[in-house]
Amino acid sequence: MKRYAIIALLVAVSVFAAWRVIRPQDGPEQAHAERRAGPIASPVTTVLAGRADIPVTRRSIGFAEPVAIVAVKSRLDGIIADMHVKEGQEVKQGDLLFTLDDRELKAQVARDEANVERDKATVAQKRADLARQKSLVDKGAGTQQALDQATADEAVATAAVKADEATLALDRVRLGYTTITAPISGRLGAIAATPGNAVRANDASSNLVTVTQLAPIRVTFTLPERDLTLLQEAAKAQMPAKVTAYASGTREELATGDLSFIDSAVDIPSGTVSVKALFANDPHRLWPGQYVDVVVQLGMLPGSVTVPSVALQEGQKGPFVYVAKADDTVEARTVKVASNENGIVAIASGLSQDEKVVTEGQSRLSPGARIRLTAPQTAKP
Repeated sequence: MKRYAIIALLVAVSVFAAWRVIRPQDGPEQAHAERRAGPIASPVTTVLAGRADIPVTRRSIGFAEPVAIVAVKSRLDGIIADMHVKEGQEVKQGDLLFTLDDRELKAQVARDEANVERDKATVAQKRADLARQKSLVDKGAGTQQALDQATADEAVATAAVKADEATLALDRVRLGYTTITAPISGRLGAIAATPGNAVRANDASSNLVTVTQLAPIRVTFTLPERDLTLLQEAAKAQMPAKVTAYASGTREELATGDLSFIDSAVDIPSGTVSVKALFANDPHRLWPGQYVDVVVQLGMLPGSVTVPSVALQEGQKGPFVYVAKADDTVEARTVKVASNENGIVAIASGLSQDEKVVTEGQSRLSPGARIRLTAPQTAKP
């Protein structure tokens, strides 16, 4: 019985195989049909290339630096009598910072004033003597020698008054040095001396305090040498080129300023040019030494052909896009990119307005591949 079961199974398999061979739909006609249909079309999403005025922007990394920073020193040897500020305080130009002991200088000024008054009295006396000698000479009762002596005495007394007045002015200036004020508006750093400390005039080894100007403030960054022409044209424009600073690594906008400086030479080792922008910085969102992301606008590209950034691919010959053709195949079109910002690519050459470019499904494509198109949409700038 077992042998008959095996034989029956073999017969059934043979009959099924013969039936598969003689099926008309699986014969040569089916193979020809499949060859006529060609390869399977890849589903893709396309978009129509648009046209718009695109701003020319460049990105870089920069750091904020103060326009001015002043180390405050004493201009006199003396003792700090009083301190009128605290560390980290915001000050305006002319605000009182420190007061030095001024008693000695006040006494010198008083002495100088007394000397001036004394010598003015002497001048008055000498002028009176000179007038009398002139009168005597005119009457023939005086001598020329006496007149010459009186003239000299009057001149000496007058010169003494001028010397006294100069000494008085100098001591008054030195007395003014006993009140130390803020040379610029800004923020105070660490205070190095407190009341009771002795200070020396223009001591190079220490500062009383440092004042750092926070508003306005500069941001320094670099751009490649190839952007030098754009920078020069932006500098010549009637309106300054706008520069925006963002918190490092984020899209948080900190401040907007104007292009203010382009270095006079390109740095040869790095092939870059140093650029500075000036920011009003009110409120103080930029801080000296802070690193920021910088975006600078260097003009406009009028009437540029535009496509979404997702359409742009990178190849061995440079950037390219897949262009959908009328026969439902694609062409890998090499393009020259003028700008790629905010998800929109401005094409300088290689693509025309209203051509269909593939924005989704590029990973399944190769030049000449068949595609199944979706409804095209116009690229928005």
